[in-house]
Amino acid sequence: MTPLQALNADPFTLGVASGDPLPGSVVLWTRLAPRPFEPGSGLPADGALDVQWELASDESFRHLHRSGTTSAPAEDDHTVHLDVCGLEPDTVYWYRFRVGRWISPVGRTRTAPAPDADVDGVRFGLVSCQQYDEGYYTALAHLAAEDLHAVFFVGDYIYENAINAQAGARNYTDHPLPEFFDHWTWNLTDYRLRYALGKSDPDLQAAHAAHPWFVTWDDHEVENNYAGDVSQHNDPVDVFRARRAAAYRAYWENMPLRAGLRPTGPDMRLYRRFRYGRLAQFDILDTRQYRSDQAYGDGWQYPGPESEDPARTLTGEAQERWLLDGFHDSTALWNVVVQQVAFCRRKNTTADRSRLSMDAWDGYPASRQRVLDGVERAGVENLVVLSGDVHVHYAMDVKKDFDDPGSRTLGVEVVGTSVSSGFDGEERPDDWNLQLAANPHMKYYDGRRGYVVVSLDATRMQADFRTLSGVLTPGAPVQTSARFVSEAGAPGFSAA
Repeated sequence: MTPLQALNADPFTLGVASGDPLPGSVVLWTRLAPRPFEPGSGLPADGALDVQWELASDESFRHLHRSGTTSAPAEDDHTVHLDVCGLEPDTVYWYRFRVGRWISPVGRTRTAPAPDADVDGVRFGLVSCQQYDEGYYTALAHLAAEDLHAVFFVGDYIYENAINAQAGARNYTDHPLPEFFDHWTWNLTDYRLRYALGKSDPDLQAAHAAHPWFVTWDDHEVENNYAGDVSQHNDPVDVFRARRAAAYRAYWENMPLRAGLRPTGPDMRLYRRFRYGRLAQFDILDTRQYRSDQAYGDGWQYPGPESEDPARTLTGEAQERWLLDGFHDSTALWNVVVQQVAFCRRKNTTADRSRLSMDAWDGYPASRQRVLDGVERAGVENLVVLSGDVHVHYAMDVKKDFDDPGSRTLGVEVVGTSVSSGFDGEERPDDWNLQLAANPHMKYYDGRRGYVVVSLDATRMQADFRTLSGVLTPGAPVQTSARFVSEAGAPGFSAA
């Protein structure tokens, strides 16, 4: 029996996606999985399936722009990473795939503007942290309906924990999950099936089909709070590197990333740069793979000689040099750093000495200072940092000296809350008053689920903080809970 003959059910159960748009190309993705919750997804363990694809300038595919056939190899878990070239800049396209008699859902994508284009404005979604068993992905349904150029996903696409038959907080009663998911992810099959579970969610599929995504990972794509080769529980390095290799492989397979980013064992260069005309440069970081181990055993600790050691790094030397060189060479009006963990300082007491998060940039102050020094040396006037990880919304000013509220503001940071991680959350968590009092550069704090819409134009950057009433039941409405702006040439957030 040929692979095609073995395909007796719809293989497009996990939807379609696009990503990493350039002015003349974009990556189109799908994964063939007629039985997505089984090892192997119901397909042969070797060989490849031919997948036809179409790209059109209209949703009805009357005006076909490009078409062809590509391969979905078994070794890549029958995923497609098609880099379609020869496209027009700043142009919307629709795409779909076909295998045999089966046709995929239709996706919509958009290329980036030409490098020298004078772009009037761009709008992006900022999302992160979607723990399947802590709530529904309702935020992504609303994200799909937004008018956006692209989406930035800054980590925790999956979580590594065991998930019971009821899917935890989702409380499934009529379609329990297979027992397979009720253990922690360790090997390649585990991670592949965990992505299949997440990608089976219709709201996630809708958000991928609506917009191209730029993705990066944080920790839970492998294991909570890992640091380079150091696991949370200090597993033997060879054991953890084998786990990391499996996790990285499954990550690449399931993301709309180019074939050139395919990992080699436990190593994968994920940091990369994109430009949207003369308006914006986006530097997407990886703050997990190269970092020093967290100081003082991780968690919230008082800073000291260990955390303040100048040799410590969150990015690794090569990525740091790449970032600073990119600042120096940038001709963009806005320089946007897209990364995972909170960049600005966050004290948890109004006392002069406060505990800080050893897992965020606060645990690597020398690393942060080198970035800020690079911003000043390069003359970057409009710095924006986009972050996730902490399951809350923050709007913060990036200060030259966080000990001096009156010091120069070098940029702004938008921290986006989670899609579902942390259950419903609440508008004002218990530490709401304390955080705002202890951190004068923190202009906004909200603990509900949601996402952020970030807009850039020639005069200002705007962050619209979207929140949901809850995620424990599907279908919650979305609202704009706050809007903050930072003027070009005069960084610093003000409410709008």
